[in-house]
Amino acid sequence: MKLSLQRIAEGVGARLVGDGTIEVGGVASIEAATAHHLVFVEDDKYLHSALQSQASAVIAGDFANASATPKPVLVSDHPKLAFARAARLLYAVTRREGPASVHAASTVHPSAVLAAGVTVGQGAVVGARACIGENTRIGAGCAITSDVKIGQDCEIYSHVTIYPGSALGDRVIVHAGAVLGSDGFGYVRDRKTGQYEKFPQLGRLVIEDDVEIGANTTIDRGALAETRIGRGTKIDNLVHIGHNCQIGEDVVIAAQTGLSGSITIENGVVLGGQVGVGEHAHIGEGVMLGGQGGVLPNKVLRGKGIAFWGTPAQPVRAYLKQLATLARLAKKD
Repeated sequence: MKLSLQRIAEGVGARLVGDGTIEVGGVASIEAATAHHLVFVEDDKYLHSALQSQASAVIAGDFANASATPKPVLVSDHPKLAFARAARLLYAVTRREGPASVHAASTVHPSAVLAAGVTVGQGAVVGARACIGENTRIGAGCAITSDVKIGQDCEIYSHVTIYPGSALGDRVIVHAGAVLGSDGFGYVRDRKTGQYEKFPQLGRLVIEDDVEIGANTTIDRGALAETRIGRGTKIDNLVHIGHNCQIGEDVVIAAQTGLSGSITIENGVVLGGQVGVGEHAHIGEGVMLGGQGGVLPNKVLRGKGIAFWGTPAQPVRAYLKQLATLARLAKKD
């Protein structure tokens, strides 16, 4: 399946210079491109190489306006973003259409509902009353348990486990080995005996549209209410999110970050790798927390666009001042 350059230009908001009837079927790097592909450049110094490549067309910035081009160019003020959108458009047209396709070595409960274009891979299990939306792909060995809802155009890679009652929106991507909706780490200690008893984990997990979840990431359901991951949030590999967390929209969470229970993270927050956040902490809109930063329980961080670092986390300038002071003191010794 291919798309015309005119269709791609309209879809990504670029201005087309050249023949819009030419069709492409994929994207690639300049070095690997064939006549089947679309490439992009963000810098004028790479434009010549792109134009001399085997690619059928190039996405470039305004600097391409002044060039006499031997092939069509899609001019955009953000070429990398336009390229990403073009890739998504091209991927969408290659997705399977028609009736659901279920591998012979998978198990689908009779009460489950599979919409048109759904594929279920080898060894996957789809439980009772599960509902899977159009063109969603369930990978080999997945466990989609009872009453799970998955929207359309989702990609659930191999060996993902989704616990009962979890709900995923549209265009959600879940990478291999992720576990969604498992019980939270909630216990009550008997003061007399010192023993721990499990606190009820009866809530659910809600993942909104356009979320991506990395490989081997785990997200707990709510204890009595819900854990929610907001629209457009991107979660890296090996992240843990505890029960009752409320994650806003367009949040970015890097690998090996750990979030305790009942944390609120507002829209647009960026958490670096190996960040740790204590229970009931609140991170305000647009905060950036550097790698290995730590937020103590019940702490509130606010300051849109402000970078925090260290443990306990503080504005990066203050943190660096402290490091410089410690270095001076060490020299005196």
